[in-house]
Amino acid sequence: MSAKLLEVQSISRSFGALRAVDEVSFAVEPGQVHAVIGPNGAGKTTLFNIISGLVPPTSGQVQFAGQTITTLPCYRRAQIGISRTFQNIRIFPEMSVLENVMTGMTPWLRAPLIGVLLRLPAARREEHDAINRAMALLDKVGLAAQAAARAADLAYGDQRRLEIARALAARPSLLLLDEPAAGMNPTETIGLSVLLQGLRGGGLSILLVEHDMAFVMGLSDQVTVLNFGRVIADGRPAAIRHDALVIEAYLGHKVAARLAAEAGS
Repeated sequence: MSAKLLEVQSISRSFGALRAVDEVSFAVEPGQVHAVIGPNGAGKTTLFNIISGLVPPTSGQVQFAGQTITTLPCYRRAQIGISRTFQNIRIFPEMSVLENVMTGMTPWLRAPLIGVLLRLPAARREEHDAINRAMALLDKVGLAAQAAARAADLAYGDQRRLEIARALAARPSLLLLDEPAAGMNPTETIGLSVLLQGLRGGGLSILLVEHDMAFVMGLSDQVTVLNFGRVIADGRPAAIRHDALVIEAYLGHKVAARLAAEAGS
């Protein structure tokens, strides 16, 4: 078995004449926070959709824990340990905070429908265990006191935390986070960073897409940079911060050249 948890091997995805992802390869180590960054339109979300099974690649392979999962459907990926959140918040607004988290446990619930409907002992035990686990996850993300609240009534930053708790309910070994800090104020962003550091400390691997560079650089162990669907840099945050191709992709050729000249003077 490979020592890598996730390996993306020469993945490409075309939409007609547009090649959104172009021969992308990288790997996520167990227990790492790995960020994928790049300008708008770089192919980051398409790449996430391929890894999570929402979109099939045109070519290439995805391996997870030594298993090729390129054609595996979304629900099977959830069962083997891949969970994700989305760029746009996707909670069940009219359900309670607790109920939202419990929906994430679907891959692990075993009671048959008839047992649930008839409230048989095995189904009731499973429900009790699910409630306890959901409460533990809400406590982990700082939302236990709001378990009974309607999800739509949560503040924006708390809705983001709720999505993370729901993703964790599936018991992943790899958590995909698509712009988790988007729309958060500085205090919420700091709190999110602390939460994710704690999750990583517990052995969870995290792959994230994010535009907040301070957040990325302070949290990540490894950073992969995309531009026009291709990898232009891959390395530790300190190296990525000063990479000429990365600076050019974000700031343009003229600014990158000026900064390089100033650094050399």
